Amino acid sequence: MKALSLQQRIALLAESARYDASCSSSGSARGGRLGQNLPAGCCHSWSADGRCISLLKILQSNHCLYDCAYCINRRSNDIPRASLTPAELADLTVNFYRRNYIEGLFLSSGVQRHPDYSMEQMLATVRLLRQQHGFGGYIHLKVVPGADPRLVAQAGALADRVSVNIELPSEPSLRLLAPDKDRDAILQPMRQLRDGISACQAERRKSAKAPLFAPGGQSTQLIVGASAENDWQILRLSEALYGKLALKRVYYSAFVPVQADSRLPALQQPPLLREHRLYQADWLLRFYGFSADELLDGNAPWFDLQLDPKACWALRHRDFFPVDINRADKTALLRVPGIGLRSAQRIVQARRVGPLRLDDLKGLGVVLKRARYFISLSGRCPADLDPQSARLAQRLLPHPGQSPPPQQLELFSAISGEF
Repeated sequence: MKALSLQQRIALLAESARYDASCSSSGSARGGRLGQNLPAGCCHSWSADGRCISLLKILQSNHCLYDCAYCINRRSNDIPRASLTPAELADLTVNFYRRNYIEGLFLSSGVQRHPDYSMEQMLATVRLLRQQHGFGGYIHLKVVPGADPRLVAQAGALADRVSVNIELPSEPSLRLLAPDKDRDAILQPMRQLRDGISACQAERRKSAKAPLFAPGGQSTQLIVGASAENDWQILRLSEALYGKLALKRVYYSAFVPVQADSRLPALQQPPLLREHRLYQADWLLRFYGFSADELLDGNAPWFDLQLDPKACWALRHRDFFPVDINRADKTALLRVPGIGLRSAQRIVQARRVGPLRLDDLKGLGVVLKRARYFISLSGRCPADLDPQSARLAQRLLPHPGQSPPPQQLELFSAISGEF
């Protein structure tokens, strides 16, 4: 087989990396500028504050020992294989950065030879960037499950954000679809990174000169639709990851069939709307004070694909409404469909001046076409339909043609609205 050129290898490894969704940036304290053009391997991502940034998203190698059913790079898949040396990848990143194409790097890899070998190759790339080239941009580094704890510690010391992908929501699914992977080998580095991040935060409270350790935190990815778990199981796992492992983000990736396998479901199209509902519910877990068991349960373990999770909760808990805009605390306001984080805060601040009227709410960011059915203003309900009406669910459904067809969601863009 004819050897691939550098450009061909870059294109191949960038394409192989595109199925990993967990690459948002938390921003880098080391500086950097936003790129304008996007050559092969560059992608748009979003920071936690909604800022659009550009990353070089690429694999060190798509050679892989593992045979995960859902992965395009599985060892039994007959595809072109390629690798980049640490020097090649470091030079590529620096050149893109200097040309203002990117402001950071998202680096992952297939498992070559052994988890330690793959981690050593990626770490060599990052060391060249940080120590030889003086690269101050953002780096998100994937940690290979099963790698030596010393290598995991080095990853946290060199990268802005680290991630270990769980991929599948349960151990039975892992055994079925990724038989080469081990649950404990995935969770162990996640625990180590949690402890390292916590220790770093404690040290930096004592001294701002203490060394950084993964200042952007750690994240993971769950594939939605490749296995049989319902939405409730996935959401409860995410809740546990946030609570027990202090993850910064859990990303959800709708399963895209890249090859035939009898162990995988036969999908007509990726479950993009289901992915969207999980992102909305995840937002409710992290910022709105909801729990997984409030949103779903064993009797209703799937999200409604027509209505968002917050509206569904409101319809199941009509006795909670109406919420008085002029008297309710912020926690209660956040339970109202159409009131988001910013609008709830604005309401609390604005009503200190005097009672709010219905006309005031739109200027505060409230989506009145949803909220009006669940609120009162000093005891008066503004809607022609009260929260107990059987017709309320129909009023909340989007009108035909109002919503665009679902697309693969771009991290924060999918969940940034008020709902």
